[in-house]
Amino acid sequence: MKKVLSGIQPSGQLTLGNYIGAIQNFVKLQETHECFFMVVDLHAITVPQDPADLREQTESVAALFIAAGIDPSKASVFAQSHVPAHAELGWLLTTLTNMGELERMTQFKDKSEGKDSVGAGLFVYPALMAADILVYNADLVPVGDDQKQHLELTRDLAQRFNSRYGDYFTVPEPYIPKVGARIMSLDDASKKMSKSNPNAGSAIKLLDPPDVIRKKISRATTDSGREIKYNLAEKPEVSNLMSIYSLCSGMSLEEIEAKYEGQMYGGFKKDLAEHVVAKLEPLQTKYNEIRSSGTIHEILKQGAENVSEIANQTVRDVKERMGFLMPR
Repeated sequence: MKKVLSGIQPSGQLTLGNYIGAIQNFVKLQETHECFFMVVDLHAITVPQDPADLREQTESVAALFIAAGIDPSKASVFAQSHVPAHAELGWLLTTLTNMGELERMTQFKDKSEGKDSVGAGLFVYPALMAADILVYNADLVPVGDDQKQHLELTRDLAQRFNSRYGDYFTVPEPYIPKVGARIMSLDDASKKMSKSNPNAGSAIKLLDPPDVIRKKISRATTDSGREIKYNLAEKPEVSNLMSIYSLCSGMSLEEIEAKYEGQMYGGFKKDLAEHVVAKLEPLQTKYNEIRSSGTIHEILKQGAENVSEIANQTVRDVKERMGFLMPR
Protein backbone atom coordinates (compact mmCIF):
# COMPACT_ATOMS: atom_id res chain seq x y z
CA MET A 1 0.00 0.00 0.00
CA LYS A 2 1.13 3.54 -0.65
CA LYS A 3 2.01 5.62 2.40
CA VAL A 4 0.03 8.74 3.33
CA LEU A 5 1.15 11.29 5.91
CA SER A 6 -0.59 14.36 7.27
CA GLY A 7 -0.78 16.37 10.46
CA ILE A 8 -2.71 19.14 12.19
CA GLN A 9 -1.30 21.70 14.61
CA PRO A 10 -2.68 21.76 18.17
CA SER A 11 -3.06 25.53 18.15
CA GLY A 12 -6.69 26.56 18.52
CA GLN A 13 -9.78 24.37 18.34
CA LEU A 14 -10.37 22.41 15.14
CA THR A 15 -13.08 23.68 12.82
CA LEU A 16 -15.69 22.26 10.49
CA GLY A 17 -13.25 23.14 7.72
CA ASN A 18 -10.59 20.89 9.26
CA TYR A 19 -13.16 18.10 9.55
CA ILE A 20 -14.64 18.29 6.06
CA GLY A 21 -11.49 19.36 4.26
CA ALA A 22 -9.01 17.04 5.95
CA ILE A 23 -10.09 14.59 8.65
CA GLN A 24 -12.95 13.00 6.70
CA ASN A 25 -10.48 12.27 3.93
CA PHE A 26 -8.08 10.74 6.48
CA VAL A 27 -10.84 8.31 7.46
CA LYS A 28 -11.32 7.24 3.84
CA LEU A 29 -7.59 6.94 3.12
CA GLN A 30 -6.95 4.59 6.06
CA GLU A 31 -8.94 1.89 4.25
CA THR A 32 -6.67 1.80 1.20
CA HIS A 33 -3.30 3.22 2.32
CA GLU A 34 -0.72 2.91 5.09
CA CYS A 35 -1.48 6.10 7.02
CA PHE A 36 0.49 8.24 9.45
CA PHE A 37 -1.56 10.99 11.15
CA MET A 38 0.22 13.35 13.52
CA VAL A 39 -0.55 16.08 15.97
CA VAL A 40 2.29 18.41 14.95
CA ASP A 41 3.13 19.98 18.29
CA LEU A 42 6.70 20.85 17.28
CA HIS A 43 5.29 23.07 14.53
CA ALA A 44 2.93 24.72 16.99
CA ILE A 45 5.80 26.20 19.04
CA THR A 46 7.12 28.24 16.11
CA VAL A 47 4.91 30.89 17.72
CA PRO A 48 4.51 31.31 21.51
CA GLN A 49 2.18 28.79 23.18
CA ASP A 50 0.86 28.57 26.71
CA PRO A 51 2.22 25.22 28.04
CA ALA A 52 -1.08 24.12 29.59
CA ASP A 53 -2.98 25.03 26.42
CA LEU A 54 -0.48 23.17 24.25
CA ARG A 55 -0.91 19.98 26.28
CA GLU A 56 -4.69 20.29 26.29
CA GLN A 57 -4.97 20.98 22.57
CA THR A 58 -2.57 18.16 21.67
CA GLU A 59 -4.76 15.70 23.53
CA SER A 60 -7.91 17.28 22.11
CA VAL A 61 -6.79 17.07 18.48
CA ALA A 62 -5.75 13.44 18.90
CA ALA A 63 -9.12 12.61 20.50
CA LEU A 64 -10.95 14.36 17.65
CA PHE A 65 -9.03 12.24 15.14
CA ILE A 66 -10.37 9.10 16.82
CA ALA A 67 -13.86 10.52 17.36
CA ALA A 68 -14.05 11.38 13.66
CA GLY A 69 -13.42 7.78 12.67
CA ILE A 70 -9.66 7.30 12.41
CA ASP A 71 -9.03 3.75 13.63
CA PRO A 72 -5.74 3.26 15.55
CA SER A 73 -5.69 -0.36 14.38
CA LYS A 74 -5.62 0.82 10.76
CA ALA A 75 -3.64 4.09 10.97
CA SER A 76 -0.84 5.32 13.21
CA VAL A 77 -1.93 8.30 15.33
CA PHE A 78 0.82 9.99 17.31
CA ALA A 79 2.28 13.25 18.58
CA GLN A 80 5.15 14.56 16.48
CA SER A 81 7.30 15.29 19.54
CA HIS A 82 6.98 11.67 20.71
CA VAL A 83 9.14 10.58 17.75
CA PRO A 84 12.49 12.43 18.11
CA ALA A 85 13.59 11.28 14.64
CA HIS A 86 11.41 14.04 13.16
CA ALA A 87 13.48 16.77 14.81
CA GLU A 88 16.80 15.09 14.00
CA LEU A 89 15.99 14.64 10.33
CA GLY A 90 14.58 18.17 10.32
CA TRP A 91 18.00 19.53 11.30
CA LEU A 92 19.78 17.40 8.69
CA LEU A 93 17.43 18.69 5.98
CA THR A 94 17.82 22.28 7.21
CA THR A 95 21.49 22.04 6.23
CA LEU A 96 20.39 21.20 2.68
CA THR A 97 17.90 24.09 2.51
CA ASN A 98 18.80 27.45 0.99
CA MET A 99 17.93 30.76 2.67
CA GLY A 100 16.23 31.97 -0.49
CA GLU A 101 13.89 28.99 -0.53
CA LEU A 102 12.73 29.76 3.00
CA GLU A 103 12.41 33.49 2.34
CA ARG A 104 9.98 32.77 -0.50
CA MET A 105 7.55 30.84 1.72
CA THR A 106 4.30 32.81 1.71
CA GLN A 107 3.22 31.45 5.10
CA PHE A 108 6.39 32.87 6.67
CA LYS A 109 5.70 36.23 5.05
CA ASP A 110 2.10 36.21 6.29
CA LYS A 111 2.91 35.17 9.87
CA SER A 112 5.86 37.53 10.23
CA GLU A 113 4.23 40.59 8.65
CA GLY A 114 4.17 43.61 10.95
CA LYS A 115 6.20 41.94 13.72
CA ASP A 116 9.33 43.54 15.17
CA SER A 117 11.05 40.18 15.60
CA VAL A 118 10.37 36.65 14.39
CA GLY A 119 11.68 33.40 15.84
CA ALA A 120 14.11 31.38 13.75
CA GLY A 121 11.84 28.34 14.16
CA LEU A 122 9.11 30.01 12.11
CA PHE A 123 11.64 30.62 9.35
CA VAL A 124 13.10 27.10 9.15
CA TYR A 125 10.06 24.98 10.00
CA PRO A 126 9.38 24.03 6.34
CA ALA A 127 12.50 21.85 6.62
CA LEU A 128 10.95 20.12 9.64
CA MET A 129 7.74 19.67 7.65
CA ALA A 130 9.81 18.05 4.93
CA ALA A 131 11.31 15.73 7.54
CA ASP A 132 7.84 14.75 8.75
CA ILE A 133 7.07 13.50 5.26
CA LEU A 134 10.42 12.04 4.25
CA VAL A 135 11.13 10.21 7.51
CA TYR A 136 8.43 7.71 6.45
CA ASN A 137 9.10 8.00 2.70
CA ALA A 138 5.45 8.97 2.26
CA ASP A 139 4.03 8.67 -1.25
CA LEU A 140 1.06 11.01 -0.80
CA VAL A 141 0.47 14.10 1.34
CA PRO A 142 -3.05 15.55 1.66
CA VAL A 143 -2.54 19.30 1.32
CA GLY A 144 -4.63 22.40 0.89
CA ASP A 145 -3.70 25.18 -1.50
CA ASP A 146 -1.87 26.99 1.31
CA GLN A 147 0.53 24.05 1.81
CA LYS A 148 1.42 23.31 -1.81
CA GLN A 149 4.52 25.49 -1.60
CA HIS A 150 5.84 23.56 1.40
CA LEU A 151 5.31 20.25 -0.37
CA GLU A 152 7.23 21.58 -3.37
CA LEU A 153 10.15 22.35 -1.05
CA THR A 154 9.90 18.81 0.33
CA ARG A 155 10.09 17.42 -3.18
CA ASP A 156 13.09 19.63 -3.95
CA LEU A 157 14.90 18.50 -0.79
CA ALA A 158 14.23 14.84 -1.52
CA GLN A 159 15.61 15.22 -5.03
CA ARG A 160 18.59 17.24 -3.77
CA PHE A 161 19.47 14.58 -1.21
CA ASN A 162 19.08 11.81 -3.78
CA SER A 163 21.31 13.68 -6.22
CA ARG A 164 24.08 14.20 -3.66
CA TYR A 165 23.95 10.96 -1.73
CA GLY A 166 22.26 8.43 -3.99
CA ASP A 167 18.60 7.56 -4.48
CA TYR A 168 16.90 7.05 -1.14
CA PHE A 169 13.91 9.32 -0.55
CA THR A 170 10.54 8.86 -2.22
CA VAL A 171 9.54 12.12 -3.90
CA PRO A 172 6.03 12.69 -2.49
CA GLU A 173 2.98 13.73 -4.47
CA PRO A 174 0.13 15.97 -3.28
CA TYR A 175 -3.25 14.44 -2.57
CA ILE A 176 -5.95 17.09 -3.10
CA PRO A 177 -9.54 15.84 -2.86
CA LYS A 178 -11.93 17.33 -5.39
CA VAL A 179 -14.77 17.86 -2.91
CA GLY A 180 -14.62 19.64 0.41
CA ALA A 181 -10.95 20.57 0.21
CA ARG A 182 -11.53 24.20 1.12
CA ILE A 183 -14.34 25.45 3.38
CA MET A 184 -14.36 29.22 3.62
CA SER A 185 -14.88 31.61 6.52
CA LEU A 186 -18.44 32.49 7.60
CA ASP A 187 -17.59 36.19 7.63
CA ASP A 188 -15.54 36.37 4.42
CA ALA A 189 -15.79 33.72 1.71
CA SER A 190 -12.50 34.90 0.18
CA LYS A 191 -10.64 33.44 3.18
CA LYS A 192 -10.30 29.85 4.34
CA MET A 193 -12.14 28.88 7.51
CA SER A 194 -9.35 28.96 10.08
CA LYS A 195 -8.97 28.06 13.74
CA SER A 196 -6.56 31.01 14.10
CA ASN A 197 -9.02 33.68 12.92
CA PRO A 198 -9.51 36.14 15.83
CA ASN A 199 -13.20 36.56 14.93
CA ALA A 200 -14.92 33.74 16.81
CA GLY A 201 -17.93 33.94 14.51
CA SER A 202 -15.87 33.18 11.41
CA ALA A 203 -15.56 29.46 12.07
CA ILE A 204 -17.68 26.61 13.36
CA LYS A 205 -15.58 24.73 15.91
CA LEU A 206 -16.04 20.97 16.10
CA LEU A 207 -16.84 21.22 19.80
CA ASP A 208 -19.22 24.19 19.56
CA PRO A 209 -22.53 23.51 21.37
CA PRO A 210 -25.64 23.38 19.11
CA ASP A 211 -26.88 26.82 20.13
CA VAL A 212 -23.51 28.38 19.35
CA ILE A 213 -23.55 26.74 15.90
CA ARG A 214 -27.04 28.06 15.23
CA LYS A 215 -26.02 31.57 16.29
CA LYS A 216 -22.90 31.60 14.12
CA ILE A 217 -24.76 30.42 11.03
CA SER A 218 -27.60 32.88 11.57
CA ARG A 219 -25.01 35.67 11.55
CA ALA A 220 -22.99 34.32 8.60
CA THR A 221 -22.37 36.83 5.84
CA THR A 222 -24.59 36.55 2.76
CA ASP A 223 -24.48 38.22 -0.63
CA SER A 224 -26.80 40.97 -1.82
CA GLY A 225 -30.03 39.78 -3.34
CA ARG A 226 -32.22 36.92 -2.17
CA GLU A 227 -31.52 34.08 -4.59
CA ILE A 228 -30.07 30.88 -3.15
CA LYS A 229 -27.90 29.83 -6.06
CA TYR A 230 -24.41 28.33 -6.35
CA ASN A 231 -22.23 30.83 -8.21
CA LEU A 232 -18.72 31.35 -6.82
CA ALA A 233 -18.08 34.47 -8.89
CA GLU A 234 -21.32 36.33 -8.21
CA LYS A 235 -22.47 34.84 -4.89
CA PRO A 236 -19.37 33.56 -3.03
CA GLU A 237 -20.87 33.81 0.47
CA VAL A 238 -24.04 31.87 -0.32
CA SER A 239 -22.05 29.40 -2.42
CA ASN A 240 -19.85 28.67 0.61
CA LEU A 241 -22.89 28.08 2.81
CA MET A 242 -24.38 25.83 0.13
CA SER A 243 -21.17 23.79 0.02
CA ILE A 244 -21.33 23.29 3.77
CA TYR A 245 -25.03 22.37 3.48
CA SER A 246 -24.28 19.81 0.75
CA LEU A 247 -21.37 18.23 2.62
CA CYS A 248 -23.32 17.97 5.90
CA SER A 249 -26.66 16.85 4.46
CA GLY A 250 -25.64 14.71 1.50
CA MET A 251 -27.86 16.76 -0.83
CA SER A 252 -26.47 17.95 -4.15
CA LEU A 253 -26.10 21.66 -4.87
CA GLU A 254 -28.83 21.33 -7.50
CA GLU A 255 -31.21 19.78 -4.96
CA ILE A 256 -30.50 22.60 -2.51
CA GLU A 257 -31.17 25.24 -5.17
CA ALA A 258 -34.47 23.56 -6.05
CA LYS A 259 -35.53 23.23 -2.41
CA TYR A 260 -35.08 26.93 -1.67
CA GLU A 261 -36.16 28.39 -5.00
CA GLY A 262 -38.05 31.61 -4.37
CA GLN A 263 -37.21 31.61 -0.64
CA MET A 264 -35.10 34.02 1.40
CA TYR A 265 -31.94 33.32 3.35
CA GLY A 266 -33.58 32.90 6.79
CA GLY A 267 -35.11 29.46 6.26
CA PHE A 268 -32.05 28.24 4.39
CA LYS A 269 -29.71 29.25 7.24
CA LYS A 270 -31.99 27.69 9.85
CA ASP A 271 -32.02 24.34 8.03
CA LEU A 272 -28.27 24.56 7.42
CA ALA A 273 -27.63 24.98 11.13
CA GLU A 274 -29.63 21.84 11.94
CA HIS A 275 -27.70 19.81 9.37
CA VAL A 276 -24.38 20.98 10.87
CA VAL A 277 -25.58 20.19 14.40
CA ALA A 278 -26.66 16.71 13.29
CA LYS A 279 -23.33 16.16 11.52
CA LEU A 280 -21.26 17.05 14.60
CA GLU A 281 -23.42 15.53 17.35
CA PRO A 282 -22.09 11.92 17.08
CA LEU A 283 -18.51 13.19 16.82
CA GLN A 284 -18.92 15.29 19.96
CA THR A 285 -20.45 12.37 21.86
CA LYS A 286 -17.59 10.07 20.89
CA TYR A 287 -15.04 12.76 21.72
CA ASN A 288 -16.40 13.19 25.24
CA GLU A 289 -16.28 9.43 25.78
CA ILE A 290 -12.64 9.27 24.68
CA ARG A 291 -11.56 12.20 26.83
CA SER A 292 -13.30 10.89 29.94
CA SER A 293 -11.84 7.39 29.50
CA GLY A 294 -8.24 8.58 29.19
CA THR A 295 -7.55 6.07 26.40
CA ILE A 296 -6.06 8.71 24.12
CA HIS A 297 -2.74 8.54 26.01
CA GLU A 298 -2.37 4.83 25.27
CA ILE A 299 -3.34 5.41 21.62
CA LEU A 300 -0.64 8.08 21.23
CA LYS A 301 1.95 5.91 22.99
CA GLN A 302 1.18 2.93 20.77
CA GLY A 303 1.17 5.10 17.66
CA ALA A 304 4.61 6.51 18.44
CA GLU A 305 5.95 3.00 19.08
CA ASN A 306 4.52 1.80 15.77
CA VAL A 307 6.25 4.47 13.70
CA SER A 308 9.51 4.96 15.60
CA GLU A 309 11.23 1.94 14.10
CA ILE A 310 10.61 3.27 10.57
CA ALA A 311 11.63 6.82 11.47
CA ASN A 312 14.75 5.79 13.36
CA GLN A 313 15.93 3.57 10.50
CA THR A 314 15.48 6.47 8.06
CA VAL A 315 17.63 8.75 10.20
CA ARG A 316 20.32 6.07 10.52
CA ASP A 317 20.36 5.56 6.75
CA VAL A 318 20.49 9.31 6.05
CA LYS A 319 23.31 9.93 8.50
CA GLU A 320 25.33 7.06 7.10
CA ARG A 321 24.91 8.37 3.56
CA MET A 322 25.88 11.88 4.65
CA GLY A 323 29.12 10.59 6.19
CA PHE A 324 28.47 10.57 9.92
CA LEU A 325 30.52 8.19 12.04
CA MET A 326 27.95 5.62 13.10
CA PRO A 327 28.11 3.87 16.51
CA ARG A 328 29.22 0.22 16.45
